[in-house]
Amino acid sequence: SVGDRARAQRARIVGGGGVDRVFDALADPTRRFVLEVLAGRESASQSELAAQVPVTRQAVAKHLSTLHAAGLVRSERRGRETRYALDTAPLDEAAAWLERVGAEWDTRLAALARHVEARGAAQASPGPRRSS
Repeated sequence: SVGDRARAQRARIVGGGGVDRVFDALADPTRRFVLEVLAGRESASQSELAAQVPVTRQAVAKHLSTLHAAGLVRSERRGRETRYALDTAPLDEAAAWLERVGAEWDTRLAALARHVEARGAAQASPGPRRSS
């Protein structure tokens, strides 16, 4: 029913926490760059990452914290340093969400196209002629 669909949609909006955190984390170009760096290697320390981005080590620490909260990086303590590695599982979840939303829009746009085509066909066909 319409009510069930509306409740399900509200639940998706309210319950999208993990995907929301991923998109929030990806909204910043520095964090995206950090992820790109981590994608190209097994792991990196905060210092190694800070050497590659034009921000302070403290800023890198904040970015790593945001990425960690979104589940996009894992941290592992090795001796006196912490190593960070990319975790792609949240990206897969975000991609699946985008795919679902894209499919919903494809369905809606196809219905709109059918409606517009039907209206155009109805307007183009000659109606009954009136005699004078």
